[in-house]
Amino acid sequence: MRSYTIGQAARLLGVSPDTVRRWADSDRISTRRDEAGKRLIEGPDLAAFSVTLAAEANSADADEEPYTTARNAFPGIITAVKLGDVAAQVEVQAGPHRLVSLLTREAVEELGLAVGMEAVARVKSTNVHIDRA
Repeated sequence: MRSYTIGQAARLLGVSPDTVRRWADSDRISTRRDEAGKRLIEGPDLAAFSVTLAAEANSADADEEPYTTARNAFPGIITAVKLGDVAAQVEVQAGPHRLVSLLTREAVEELGLAVGMEAVARVKSTNVHIDRA
């Protein structure tokens, strides 16, 4: 499974690396150290934390500016993959935004999409496209 550095996690969560370090120091998000001593966050742990963080943000002050990205591209982390016989549903948590894309099972398998992977949700009109990072 994929692991993320503090900097990568910060980018996916829409916060500074210092914020992620503080969360790790306070045991709000679990980390481990690699051979070089760098902190890493496991993909499924980051996915679960991003959902919790988004729920907290949605219940916070409604007057705050929402997280936005240029050109309708939302970098985030895959938090759920539901496979049917033909179709699939992929959920991406991009900062406080949860994006859901319906696509073919074949596309999900071909891209190797799984919970904890980094992905970019691109929105055009009423469609959400998932790009593997």
